Amino acid sequence: MRTPEPNSHSITAPADLAPPLPEASGFEHLIVETPGLRTHVATVGDGEPVVMLHGFPLHWWQWHQVAPLIAEQGYRVICPDLRGAGWTEADDSGIERETRLHDLLALFEALGVERAHLVSHDMGAITAMQLDYAHPERVGRAVQLSVPPGFISFSPRLVAAFRHMPKLLWHRPGSSLRDVWADQYNARRTPEPEVDAHLAPKQRPAIDQAVRALYRGMVIPESMRLSRGVYKRMRLTVPTLFAFGRVDTRFDEELIRRLCANPERFADDVEFAFVDDGGKLLPAEAPDAVANLTLDWIRRAD
Repeated sequence: MRTPEPNSHSITAPADLAPPLPEASGFEHLIVETPGLRTHVATVGDGEPVVMLHGFPLHWWQWHQVAPLIAEQGYRVICPDLRGAGWTEADDSGIERETRLHDLLALFEALGVERAHLVSHDMGAITAMQLDYAHPERVGRAVQLSVPPGFISFSPRLVAAFRHMPKLLWHRPGSSLRDVWADQYNARRTPEPEVDAHLAPKQRPAIDQAVRALYRGMVIPESMRLSRGVYKRMRLTVPTLFAFGRVDTRFDEELIRRLCANPERFADDVEFAFVDDGGKLLPAEAPDAVANLTLDWIRRAD
């Protein structure tokens, strides 16, 4: 995928968006246009940039409780809707393994972000990991939620983390994605209005159709690289905190520490954290803990 030429972008305030954005006080909303893509971005605060990459099938609103807590401490928090999600629109419906990575680099250029701290969850961690390894100079410190490191060793116990994949690989437009919130690895039952807010963009056919494109073009190829140990032959130089909810038994502490033993072989500076009363959907289930872990981690850069 081609890299956008310098200055080949524009930034505008969004007109009336359909469906309407969910409510979240304090955020400024932008449409950042780069070649072939119009990215909806929600920002809050001023200062050193912190970029937050949402999971699936979520969008910028996943961070509506976490981002203001971080912004209050003197940071500019940037929450984009990644390609195939939220209110972002693409000319090309195709998504390949690194398409979102190139989108993110173009967004950095458009917003004038030379370097940022990076927080990611679930599917957003794929793009974050790609940026960490390919362009470590663009990342200060990173926090990765509910997803293990790329250098994790394989175990049959990891299969449970992919049990949802076949259904999404063959997702039929119009079929429900509510099972994500009914998952046994979540710490609480998500209120229906909250689920509705996340699924609202699926009213747009392009977003609904992107489900298969994301899994077939990005998730499966990246999963194959993980299974082949590609990232165990690379070195992670970005200081990274990997955080998990204790209710998310796919990745319990014993398993993570066993499969990621001696991380210094693969990374310069990593730590692991486990949040009580948190599950797979950590930003919604434990926003205070996520904000505090993030602030503690990125402040260590000082």
